[in-house]
Amino acid sequence: MIKILEIIEYYFAHHIIFSAGLLLVAGYIFGQLAEKIKLPTITGYILAGVLIGSSGLKMIRHENMEILYILSEITLSFIAVIIGGEFSFSKLKIYGKNIMILTLSQMLFTFFLVSFGLIIIGFSQYIGFILGAISAATAPAATVVIVEKLKARGKFVDYLYGIVALDDAGTVILFSIAFALSGSMIAQTDMHLFSSILSAFKEIFVSILLGAAGGAIIHLATIKKRNINEIKIISLGVIFIVTSITISLHLSPLIANMTLGMVLINLNKKNARILFSFEPLTPPLYAIFFAIAGAELNLKIFQNKTILFAGFMFILLRFLGKYFGIFFSSSLLKLESNVKKYLGLSLLPQAGVAIGLVLFVQGSPLVAEAGISIKAEISEMTNIILMSVFCNEILGPPLSKFAVTKNLLRRK
Repeated sequence: MIKILEIIEYYFAHHIIFSAGLLLVAGYIFGQLAEKIKLPTITGYILAGVLIGSSGLKMIRHENMEILYILSEITLSFIAVIIGGEFSFSKLKIYGKNIMILTLSQMLFTFFLVSFGLIIIGFSQYIGFILGAISAATAPAATVVIVEKLKARGKFVDYLYGIVALDDAGTVILFSIAFALSGSMIAQTDMHLFSSILSAFKEIFVSILLGAAGGAIIHLATIKKRNINEIKIISLGVIFIVTSITISLHLSPLIANMTLGMVLINLNKKNARILFSFEPLTPPLYAIFFAIAGAELNLKIFQNKTILFAGFMFILLRFLGKYFGIFFSSSLLKLESNVKKYLGLSLLPQAGVAIGLVLFVQGSPLVAEAGISIKAEISEMTNIILMSVFCNEILGPPLSKFAVTKNLLRRK
């Protein structure tokens, strides 16, 4: 067996197409096995990636992983457009205020609980604030895949999509404030809090403008067309261009593409056919997206007892913040009991945004100029986030599936 793996690694593992094919096949096999034991296919995809990635058989080379990230960016673009497509103005009139309150409450409750919880157990204040802000981030990918797989619809899903859509923008603002406050502690100088917040708002505003322009262009170019293949080509081209521009300008492709989807669906309900035309493309993209996420996870972080304890506390406090943030606010709003009991369970998956924010901290000039002890704390913080991502991407999807399924059962 070892000899076969060595031959495969020597002759084939260098090729990017082989890596993509291996992730898809392994993802399919593990996805099917996961379904047999009543777990979401997403969990199987992630475990497949762990098995053949850097923590397992090491069948995916590092240089290939960097190229495969392009597929992850494409998949996230689709996911963002789909979420945005659920934001029709008619729904916003009904749920808009409630969605805003639910989003803010779960974000802030999670932030304060994680921040002060970690400070109490011995972490520096700036580490506590940064980790608290990052803990607010929720991964939209797992949510969308589970909802689509179950073909779920209704008020519960509207609330879920609304919170996931707003959470990304809110987390960017919250992180900017937290990092500005933390930065002054790291450098022991006065940071310009206002300029940091202004920069975050500018990033979100420009992302929204680009997404709105992209949605309008697709609408104008396709509204009179009947050939679905032509519509698909134009739509994909514009989505790819919007995504590449936002990435190149260090903006948010998630916010831009959510806006694109929202503009499309609100300009004309006929544009729903564009979103439906993407459905045949999404299954393989979802499979490879989550398999890539698993392949890049490094299980060595579980060897450090300090990281294990800190990571466990982070995961536990984040869970309590998300769940009770929704529970208390939905109780005050007098929402349905299924929203109060289960919506918080759907917000646990955590991936791209959290990793992106912690990489931003690592690459900050402020950290680069910091002392050895501070750099060691930042490294520890990175490992805590990686552990959280691993656990929440494995445990989060089953809990999300449970929550959405309970809602479906309630509706029957």
